[in-house]
Formats: sequence, structure tokens, C-alpha cells
Amino acid sequence: MSDLLSPSGMPLQDLIAGSSIYFPPLFKAVLLGFFFWLFIHRLLRDWMYSGEIWHPTLMDLSLFMLSICFALIILVL
Repeated sequence: MSDLLSPSGMPLQDLIAGSSIYFPPLFKAVLLGFFFWLFIHRLLRDWMYSGEIWHPTLMDLSLFMLSICFALIILVL
């Protein structure tokens, strides 16, 4: 029974800081994706808010989601 509760037998062991804070892979993907989004947003901001895009906030959110997906792919590979 004690083997079931040991840390080595737990799935999704990733990063444990201070033995109480757990950073799951999805959190790391969001954090990395946020930095990708900052870079992409800076490049496309003038074009998005110039009036050519029907709803720039939705495009911004879409870029954020795509950057999170890209970051997750990078973390998995």
C-alpha cells in the first residue's frame, strides 16, 4: 500500500518546487506560449488594429491560443 503513495509511482511527475508547488506541463505551455504571443502580438499589432480585421480582439485571442498550442508541441517534442 505504501508503494501506491510514493512519489516515484505517481503519474505526470514534472517539477515540484518546495515539495508543495506543482507546475504541470500545461502551465509551462501557457507560460511559454505567452512569450510567443508577446512577440507575435508586437509584430502584428499595428496591422490588427488598423481596421482591416473585423474583430481584432478575437484575432488576438486566436493568436494566443495558437501560440499555446505551438508551445505545447515544442514541449512534447
